[in-house]
Order: sequence, then C-alpha cells, then structure tokens
Amino acid sequence: MALEIVRVPVLSDNYVWLVHEPMSGETMVVDPAVAPPVLEKAEELGWKISQIWNTHWHPDHTGGNAEIKEVTGCTITGPAAEAERIPTLDVQVKGGDAVRLGEVTAHVIHVPAHTAGHIAFHFADEKAAFVGDTLFAMGCGRLFEGTAEQMFNNMRALEALGDETDIYCAHEYTLSNGRFALTVEPDNTALAQRMEEVVVLRDRGEPTVPTTIALEKATNPFMRARSVAELAARRAAKDAA
Repeated sequence: MALEIVRVPVLSDNYVWLVHEPMSGETMVVDPAVAPPVLEKAEELGWKISQIWNTHWHPDHTGGNAEIKEVTGCTITGPAAEAERIPTLDVQVKGGDAVRLGEVTAHVIHVPAHTAGHIAFHFADEKAAFVGDTLFAMGCGRLFEGTAEQMFNNMRALEALGDETDIYCAHEYTLSNGRFALTVEPDNTALAQRMEEVVVLRDRGEPTVPTTIALEKATNPFMRARSVAELAARRAAKDAA
C-alpha cells in the first residue's frame, strides 16, 4: 500500500484517521471530531497535515476542522450537498468525483441515508475506503436523514469495492453491533467466531477496525439483508435494542 494510515481515538468511541502519502509527504485527516489529539499525533509522527476530508456534517466528524485549519493552513474537502452545514469547507465534492492526496487518487461515492449528503472515499489501487458512519464492523449507520432503500443500495455499492478492501469507519461500535448481529443470525458460525475475537480485543482495550468487505459480507446483518424490507426491519430492531 502506498498509504500509511494511523488511527487516532477521540471522544468516547470515535476514530479519526491520519492518512500519509509518503511520496509527496502529504497528510490528510478523515473526519476530525476534535483537533488536539490529531495535531499531537501528526507532530509525533513528523507529518504535516495538508488536507481534511469530511464524510458528512455531524459535529463529531467536523468539530476539529477549524482549529486544524488554523494551525496548519490545510484545505478541507467534503460533501457539496452538506456545504451549508460545514462552513469550513474549501472544496465541495459529490459522488463520481475524484480527489487527490499527493500521488494517489480516491473516488467519491455517494452513500446517503445516515445523512442526506453522506459520502465515502475509495482508494481503489490501495484497496482502502473511508466510509464515515455508513458501514461499521457488523453494523450500519442510523437512518437519520434517509431511507432503508438508500442504505440497502449503499451496502451494494460498498460490497462492489471487493472482498480485500479495508474499511475504515469512524466508530468503535463492534461489540454492541456483534451482540445484535447474533440475535439476527444465531446460527452464523463465522459471526460467532468473529465475536469471540472481538470480545478478546475489547477486553484488552484494542481496536476492532479497520474491517474488510469480506468480513462484512460474512457477518454484517445489514450487508447480508436480502431486501430493503429486511434491512429496514433489522435497523428498526437495532434502534430499539
């Protein structure tokens, strides 16, 4: 992989991602909830932040934008459809656009449902995607501004990225997601095995993401939903859990 990716845990369960492209020396931040831990980690690594990429407008994904920009002079890219809700944006993008980090290119995927203008960033050559709050390990985002049909279509779009694609989501929700998944598919042996591994990791205080498309196809009840109605029912049940 041409990218170096470092996880920065912030708040109670958020992950901010620092993405470094060594050929150019550029460093990008994905969804900074807050600024200080991100700036500290970049300084520790000797990386100069030149860009921020936002997947959606929620404050726990954009709250660090202004301070990081003030300190570094970086350029902030995010969803055009949510520009009014992200006042720090410099560059507005939509599904189908391409964005560059140094020598590598990511393609923007429109994945509405959690928010109306939610996007994901896919580095095809590096087999990595930053999906914000659309896809989680064994879960998906709540349908705050969209529909089950949109989320079902998002699952298909992300599934099409390929089994080996690493999925970098923005929260450590895996344990609770997995517990719910077991109520949906109690006979799924791949799921049961994965949950055993997740419990061990979380008991040690270790992260469970990134995940992969292959893992989600095998264990994620929302990606495995066979219809819009089934996904809707599972999302409603998870929300009520």
